[in-house]
Amino acid sequence: MAVEATMPTTVVSAPATNPDKTTTTGSTASTGLADNFQTFLTLLTTQLQNQNPLDPLDTNQFTQQLVQFAGVEQQLKSNDQLKALIAIEKSAQSTQALIYVGNTVAVDGASQQFNGSATWNLKAEKNTTAAITITNSAGQTVYSGNFALTDKKASFVWDGKGNDGTQWPAGTYKMTATGKDSTGKDVAIATEIQGVVDSVDLTATPALLSIGGQNYTTDQIRRVIRPTAAAA
Repeated sequence: MAVEATMPTTVVSAPATNPDKTTTTGSTASTGLADNFQTFLTLLTTQLQNQNPLDPLDTNQFTQQLVQFAGVEQQLKSNDQLKALIAIEKSAQSTQALIYVGNTVAVDGASQQFNGSATWNLKAEKNTTAAITITNSAGQTVYSGNFALTDKKASFVWDGKGNDGTQWPAGTYKMTATGKDSTGKDVAIATEIQGVVDSVDLTATPALLSIGGQNYTTDQIRRVIRPTAAAA
């Protein structure tokens, strides 16, 4: 009777071809799959060498097993190619992040680092007058006032002075903005912070852009602003 070889249900390491080499203790899933593939070839070869001449392995079964193992080999090669593509994509993302260094960008957010000045961009679905409140890291209100949004957007530049003329120190400040239309209904106002990209951390995945001491990913960038526009 023929002995039919099947894929082992557990990962079995193939015999080492070089006894002088040592294996890494933390083997990956792909290594285990490769070991299983080699084990299967060993079993298949042994099966062919020791099958009963009076009851040889069925041709259809033999072909099916070859197809299955060929599929495993192709999957292993595909995994290697995917790893190479991922490495290329990471390199491309890092290169893309570098172009933002030194540029003024806008990202979604309400907390801004103030050091001499701080800029928030306000956007709404319709023209409105925004009621603005700026608080420090302790939650204390340092400034409040009204600001008109024309063309559904506007940039608010804060010089660090409170309503009483007090000059507040450098630090992190948060803006909240609410608006109402002509009928008194609330108008949602989105806030963006605006600042210069100081540096890029390429060791992080994805790369992190540092803006005023806060980290952001490239997909959080909404706009890149030309220096002349930022100065205005």
